[in-house]
Amino acid sequence: MEHALLLTVEFDGTDFSGWQRQPGRRTVQLVLEDALARLAGSPRTAIAAGRTDAGVHARGMPVSTTMPARWSLTDLLRALNALLPRDVAVRTIQTIAPGTDARHAARARRYQYDLVVGSTARSPFCGRTVWPLGRSLDGDALHRAAAALPGEHSFVAFMVVGEPKPHYRCTVKEAVWSAPTQDHFRFTVAADRFLHHMVRMLVGTMVDIGLGRRPEEDMRRLLTMTHNAETSPPAPAAGLSFLSAEFPSTYFLGEQVSW
Repeated sequence: MEHALLLTVEFDGTDFSGWQRQPGRRTVQLVLEDALARLAGSPRTAIAAGRTDAGVHARGMPVSTTMPARWSLTDLLRALNALLPRDVAVRTIQTIAPGTDARHAARARRYQYDLVVGSTARSPFCGRTVWPLGRSLDGDALHRAAAALPGEHSFVAFMVVGEPKPHYRCTVKEAVWSAPTQDHFRFTVAADRFLHHMVRMLVGTMVDIGLGRRPEEDMRRLLTMTHNAETSPPAPAAGLSFLSAEFPSTYFLGEQVSW
């Protein structure tokens, strides 16, 4: 007998080629599935609520999988964290409804992007998880630019062109800039879905607005466009973190352990 489980995973994405398995590359899915397989004694599949690119981090990535019922949640949490490399950890494990996966069950996802300005950006501790921009930003301009994002829009101007999709519309529930410290800016965004590089291209464009390189009106104008030719380059991957996902209450069966 097996149990369906949801793991909440944290990882520093600096030394990974993203979440998804790729031939010959170190990915988060690879190391997590390998650890699960060692404990289960058979291959395991781990499905994340979102996909991250190379260098992108997660502070609370929901990942669904199955494991033999002989593993208690407490023992599994301890064993997984003993096997996983130092740049990956499992924070919680919950039982979930069988036959479901985190990607399709999630109703919304939340990301944050962190950058630092001023002399703080020179710190050698800034490079892995923030964008060490170093230049002053107009915080008010950032707030006004982000105000254009909530609601349902086509975000084709804020995605890397790739495989065609049925549509490019996303419903943004939250898009706010905050300043945890004088030199630290943080963008938090939540939506029902995200397109490839969408958050990084949004941040890159808003930072150009905050630097005075382009007018604030560009955010609303770009949301009406059908190409990305006029969008700013994406912000560096290091500043981006997957924060969390939302699920219907019926998804969880009640049992949970945390570190």
